[in-house]
Amino acid sequence: MDKKIVFITGISRGIGLEIAKCFQKDGYFVVGSSRSNFDLNEALSSDQCLHIPLDVTNRDQVSACLDNLKDKDKVPNVLINNAGITKDQLFLRMKNEDWDDVINSNLTSVFNISKLFIKSMVKNRSGRIINISSVAGLMGNPGQVNYSASKAGLGGFTRALAKEVAARNITVNCIAPGFIETDMTKHFQDDELENIINQIPAFKMGNPENIADLALFLASDKANYITGQTISVDGGLYMS
Repeated sequence: MDKKIVFITGISRGIGLEIAKCFQKDGYFVVGSSRSNFDLNEALSSDQCLHIPLDVTNRDQVSACLDNLKDKDKVPNVLINNAGITKDQLFLRMKNEDWDDVINSNLTSVFNISKLFIKSMVKNRSGRIINISSVAGLMGNPGQVNYSASKAGLGGFTRALAKEVAARNITVNCIAPGFIETDMTKHFQDDELENIINQIPAFKMGNPENIADLALFLASDKANYITGQTISVDGGLYMS
């Protein structure tokens, strides 16, 4: 790609921040969003980046974001939908707002942000959309009906959109991480962690770099014939 601008949601920590570092090293201008006033320049030790405080579930904020990027000539041709939350609870005890918040943050937000940038990708006949899903969307997890449903929905979104835009040289793919060492997995007790690792054929957790490296490959010209796919990065936890 001649133009190397990537937009990453949920950039302030974990997988999102590692993806930002990976793309920045490859020469991309990195635009990232989070709900906080995160100092992306400091985190990347670079001025080739821009942080936008943004609630990806708020369509008014999302719309204003595009105008901001147009003014700066930083409309991306690579989009990585990474933002997401968990509100785990057994289904019988799950509150309505726990369902609504997770679906809106993990699935509806992907619609909001993808809709924002797809027109410019179609016009330019070039683009990459990479959705960060989860192995939970493939195999399900008890206590995560809302989260698993939201991530499974990403798979359908990815395949349908990929079929619509493939002729325009736009690829749409999904990465489904398994258990990755991030803030979201630090709360496990030792016995819980041992039980998890015993279920993984590789007998270890992954790291954010594993996800970032795959995202960078999917954004590259080397992956221009890969679209509509959900690729698991999980040490063999789920095999279809």
